[in-house]
Amino acid sequence: MFEVSVGFGVIISLFFLETFGVAAGGIVVCGYIAMYLHQPWTIFATLLISFIVYGIVKLLGTFMFIYGRRRMVISVLLGFIFGWIARSYGLFSTLPSDYTVQVIGYIIPGLIANSMDRQGIVQTLTVMGIAAVIVRFILIIVFGGKLIG
Repeated sequence: MFEVSVGFGVIISLFFLETFGVAAGGIVVCGYIAMYLHQPWTIFATLLISFIVYGIVKLLGTFMFIYGRRRMVISVLLGFIFGWIARSYGLFSTLPSDYTVQVIGYIIPGLIANSMDRQGIVQTLTVMGIAAVIVRFILIIVFGGKLIG
């Protein structure tokens, strides 16, 4: 199911990038987000880590040259580290939910943070949300409403 979601996510992300010139947080992000739309606290945790990474990259950018690949690598690496810390120490275990709250993926927060840094927070979150809903809708149609998640 995740493979299909990521595949459709790549197609929808490419459509938004080519049509509107705005990325959906990264080429695979909306596919992952689509699989967790029924777990809003997990999306919240992922976005919180993304905002932390975004803030750190902005702060580092005030006294370092961070651009291009370097910015991407730093964002993904910081997203991985903070996601790992959140998973290892159960930082989101106190949130009120009926499921275990985790950070989505290992590189997703870094990809979202990098995209927010490149094109803006509102643009990234808007396109990412719309694309994720479209991917989820396509998955519901393809799998006849039987989504595992």
